[in-house]
Amino acid sequence: MRGMKRFLALGLVLALLAGCAPAQTQAQPAEERTFFAMDTVMTLRLYQGGDEAALDQAEARVKGLEALWSVTDEDSEIYVLNRDGSAELSPETAGLLDTALDLCERTGGALDISTYPALRAWGFTTGEYSVPGEEAIAALLLLVDYTKVGLDGTRASLPDGMEIDLGSVAKGYAGDALAALLRENGVTSAMLDLGGNIQAVGTRPDGSPWRVGVRSPDGEGTIGIVQVENQAVVTSGGYERYFEEGGVRYWHILDPQTGTPARSGLASVTVVGDSGILCDGLSTALFVMGLEDALEHWRQYRDFEAIFIFEDGSVTITAGLEDTFALSQNDRALDVARIFR
Repeated sequence: MRGMKRFLALGLVLALLAGCAPAQTQAQPAEERTFFAMDTVMTLRLYQGGDEAALDQAEARVKGLEALWSVTDEDSEIYVLNRDGSAELSPETAGLLDTALDLCERTGGALDISTYPALRAWGFTTGEYSVPGEEAIAALLLLVDYTKVGLDGTRASLPDGMEIDLGSVAKGYAGDALAALLRENGVTSAMLDLGGNIQAVGTRPDGSPWRVGVRSPDGEGTIGIVQVENQAVVTSGGYERYFEEGGVRYWHILDPQTGTPARSGLASVTVVGDSGILCDGLSTALFVMGLEDALEHWRQYRDFEAIFIFEDGSVTITAGLEDTFALSQNDRALDVARIFR
């Protein structure tokens, strides 16, 4: 693959698979709140500044966004758009849709917000899992094309039969929004876990960087720790939601080109950056792209860093993480990590 000669040995890394990125802290939060929203459990931990009122506002903010963008709530703007094929959106929803479409274009369609009917056909939205036939997939692919989503100001439109889902960017947007809201409320140190989307506000109370664990999808600890300040850490992987049939595992990250689970040899991708929404969208897109194209994307934009974990346990990281990503140690077999420069 292109660029492989640019990989350099980093030392030893565990032969594990990456997972979600839970916060790792030693200090006890002054305030904490756990609630369910956007189809996941979220935990907000405030360490310096803020109070119960700030947490009330933060929870209300997330649930307000969910009410706008849920694909199953009949009162949401996205539900109405999918049902009617056109809708007048609020400025915030139109702004998120515009950003999502930009990310679809930036990633060459590796991220495509119009895969919702295909996800439903596989059962990932209902829990009634099944493998669609080739004819069914071919018919669904006719409805997958983000370029056909119309957006004129706040007026959105879709072709007949197309439905969109902003779930690939919604938690990232929520993380950015909550971080801004909490800062406005005087919070200078906080760790926000939005169902695996980690948003760090400031630093730890002692001024040191936050330590965020990259967890193995087999549930046995972490492969390493990444240090961040005022950044997001978002992971997408085949371990998150899947079913097995005939001895084959099918996961929820679909390749928009094939309408089937993306298979590039990657087990997960963790993206680190200043923008939660960018990290959220890219974590899915880079997984679909596979390592070669994902690294070329990083080289072109240089506005994020990433950790790539393969199904065989090998690891590649981008150069910006060389000094901030530390490896865990246990009795697992060790492998060699590679740095892409």
